[in-house]
This record gives sequence, C-alpha cells and structure tokens, in this order.
Amino acid sequence: MRKFALAMLAVAVVAVPAMAELQNVQVGGEIRIRANYYSNGAVKGTGTQIVWPNFFLPRRAIGSGSFIGALTPAGGGIVSRFLTDDDQTNSLDFVEQRTRLAVRADFTNEVSAFIELDSYDIWGQDFRSNYVTGADAAAASVDDVEVYQAYIQAENMWGFPLRMRIGRQEMSLGSEWLVGTNDASSFFQGLSFDGLRLDYATDLFSITAFHTILAEGGSFAEDDDDVTMSGIYGSYTGLEDITIDAYWLLVRDPRRLNDTNFIAPLEWIEDIFGLDDYDAGNLHTIGLRGAGQIGAFDFEAEAAWQTGDYASQQGFLFKPFLYGDDDAEYDSWGANLELGYTFDVNMQPRVYVGGAYFDGEDDRDVTFLEWLNPFSQPDASVSFNRLFSNWEYSEFISNTDLSNAYVIRAGVSASPTESIDVLLALSYFQTLEEFDEPLNWSVGGFKIPVAPALSFLTQENDSDLGWEAGLYVTYNYTEDLTFEIGWAHFFADDGTADGQFSNGNGLGFIGGSGEDDDADYLYFETRIGF
Repeated sequence: MRKFALAMLAVAVVAVPAMAELQNVQVGGEIRIRANYYSNGAVKGTGTQIVWPNFFLPRRAIGSGSFIGALTPAGGGIVSRFLTDDDQTNSLDFVEQRTRLAVRADFTNEVSAFIELDSYDIWGQDFRSNYVTGADAAAASVDDVEVYQAYIQAENMWGFPLRMRIGRQEMSLGSEWLVGTNDASSFFQGLSFDGLRLDYATDLFSITAFHTILAEGGSFAEDDDDVTMSGIYGSYTGLEDITIDAYWLLVRDPRRLNDTNFIAPLEWIEDIFGLDDYDAGNLHTIGLRGAGQIGAFDFEAEAAWQTGDYASQQGFLFKPFLYGDDDAEYDSWGANLELGYTFDVNMQPRVYVGGAYFDGEDDRDVTFLEWLNPFSQPDASVSFNRLFSNWEYSEFISNTDLSNAYVIRAGVSASPTESIDVLLALSYFQTLEEFDEPLNWSVGGFKIPVAPALSFLTQENDSDLGWEAGLYVTYNYTEDLTFEIGWAHFFADDGTADGQFSNGNGLGFIGGSGEDDDADYLYFETRIGF
C-alpha cells in the first residue's frame, strides 16, 4: 500500500503541468574494458576457501548464515576471500567489460525522461564460447542487458528550484564514501536504486531527500514492508571552493527471523523468557563532511556515527547453538581524511596524506563459563557498515566493505604532459579488534588445533594486515578515449597470515592461511564515452 501511494503521488506531481511536448532526444553511452591479473591471494570476488571448519569451533559465534560469499551457507566454518601461499597457486586473470547505452528525451515544461541499459560480462563467459560449434548451452547469453537507470525528471517545479526524479537511478552522495555507484576498481558492475529523489538547490545551499526500495519484503516482513533506504543530505556552498555537508541515512530491514518456525510449545516458552525476539532492523547513519581547496591545499574530511537496533540480521549471523544475539545494536564510528598540496611548478605534482577509521568488534570467542553453559547467548560482532561506498582502499583485501580496521595512506601524483597522469600510492592496514583463533600448532603450513573440542582455548591473532603500494598511469588519448595501466603490490604481514574479520563490513574473513607471502595485481583498462 505504501509503494502504491508513493507511486500515485509521484504521477500526480508530474501530471500537474500542461501536456509536455517532445523537444530533443540525446543518445550516449560508454564502453569500459579492463584486463585483470592477480598473482597470489586471488580469492577476492571469486569465491571462498574454508580456513577453520565448524568442528574446530564448537559454540563459537562465527556465523551461521550466508553473507555475499564471506560466510558459507549452513555455517560451513570460517572462510576467507583472500589467501596467499608460497607456491603462488591461487592466481587469477580475466577480462571484464561493461557496456552502457542511454537515451534522454527532453520535453517542454522542463520535464525529461532518461533510460540507460547496461551489460556487464567476463570475456569468454555468458556468450557463445564453444570454439567448435559456436554455441555453448552452458554459457549461453542469458539476461545480459539490464535496465540500469530509468526515471522521470521534472525541474524548477512550481517556480521553485526543486527537482524531482522518480524511478531507477544512480545515487551519488558527497564523495561517495557511503553511497556511490560501485565503479571504483575491478568488478565495476555499477549500482542504482529504485525510488524517489527530491533536490532543492540555491546558490548557498542544497538539500536532497530520497526514499529507495532495496528489497521486496513480502510475507517474511512486518506488515509486508520492504527493505528500504531513506535519507536527507544537505550541503552548504556559501564558502568559496568549500563544501560543508550534513546528512542522515536510514536503512530499515523489517524481515522477520524465527529460530523455531512457530513450533509449539517452543514459541510460547521463548516468549516467556524473551528469546527469539528479533525486531525490525533500523540502521541510522549521521554524518558530517567538509571538502574543498584553500590556496594550494585541498582536503576531504568525513565522519559518521551509526546507531540503531539490528538484531534481525546480526542475530542471524551469530547463532552457534539455537539463539543468536537478539539485542544486537550499532554504536560505531567511521571517519575518512585526506589532505593534499599541489606545487605550482611544471607537471603540477601533488602530495597527499590520509587515513580512514572503521569501528569494529570481535566477540567471536567464548569464555570457559560460556562454553559450559549450553544456553549461553553470544554477542554479535557489530562493526561500522560501509553501506554502498565507492571508496576502495585496497586492490586485494576488500572491495568497498573494509571495516573493523584503520588505514594510513600517502602518495604523490603528477602530470608529465597534458594528457598523462601518474599516481604513486602507499597504504598501511591494521585490524582494530583481533580474532582469537583456536589454540594450535602450525606444522608445514597447516594449523593443528591443540584441543578441538575446547573452543575456549584460543590465541590472539596479529593485527598487522600489511602494506600496499600502487603505481597508476592514465593516458587521455582524446577527451572521450582513455587508457590506463596499474600495478599494485601487497606486502602481507602476520595479521594476514593469521586471519582477521575485517572484510564484508567486519563479517568477512581476510587471510588465515598461515602464510605471509606477497601478492601482485596488474591491469590494463580502456574506456570511451559518447
């Protein structure tokens, strides 16, 4: 009912002006192709590998649900998306391509419609790949083209600087530190949202309000509500070359969770003791951002605090026995900072320093008394949620979901010619809350638990994940066509060898192979826009 009312309101608003006539049609698009080669540690984005099976972690709150490849279904144990080994056996190479084609139709009364189709593919897959017959049923091209964006837009409504956009659309807020378009590095599949967005902009400030639907709730949600993200984002632009932003974002997840599926009399007993009481999840994010340029200096600073109950999903991910944490709450901080200085000399060199902090918890260990108590209810490990970030701090250990960690960054960039840009970057990564793995001996690259059944016997893993260096060169052949080549090297440290929960917003595991061998990433990319 809420969705129907929202759609009818939007239609009514658009229908207020007189009948609009088509004035102009524009066609555009982009082709982006990247060849990737990962040498060692190449589990990223392609699958998982079990590091600690469940039978070595009895009564440990390590997760029992599926989480985007970071946790295996049915609680297979702790799995890793990034592993290194001295034999360099887990390398990976592939070519990815994203093709976009858009049409914009402009009407009178400042009304327009925009439709963009896109297709993301890996060369040799989802295509006619059988080189003998030219047709491969297993890899046949199915459902390639998607409607990436499709929205109606009206500007300067009722004589005010108000713009309405309704439909499927990209959402880029600020520097895209929390909400962006998912096209920063490899696996650039893009990201769009279904919903309504209103923008009110003047010379001094702008305000954006939006409501989007992330997933259909159906019968498994309270009152058939959907999973949604809403927010208000305000910017003050009254200072020259400086922007100050403030925002509030809300992700609401009303999907229910019941451990016993209404089996009598267990549900009645649970109600008496207040168990299995997972309310709708409400994740609030409140943040401030400042960015701009003062003379030769430029800066980007942002901090956000997250609060709210989220037992419905966090409890589901931490159930070693029967009940998870039905009191799981967010109380996490995140921050991002970068300060740069550009020299007014030939090649315009710029140096920068920066850092990032993502609050995290790791309550996955168990005390002796908790191990003895069969009804012990563990605490969920809640870390700062990166939402839909487009900031990718590492080419190796995470995509845009690094959390329970902090990063220190520095680099230098320059333009040797008008068409060539060069960047040299260096980053350091460390986990905040370390994972306590089962007490074990390391023999020949294998971890042998001292006492597999006594899961309270643990040892704290090292927090130093490692260093990463990268060199990137971009050649702007024309205004429309660019070429880019990049190389990154990861110097794995003991924290990567031991393994830490710093991936997947603090729910995914990094490393754990016992090896601290280095990894490399090399890519070549070209793109053209029209």
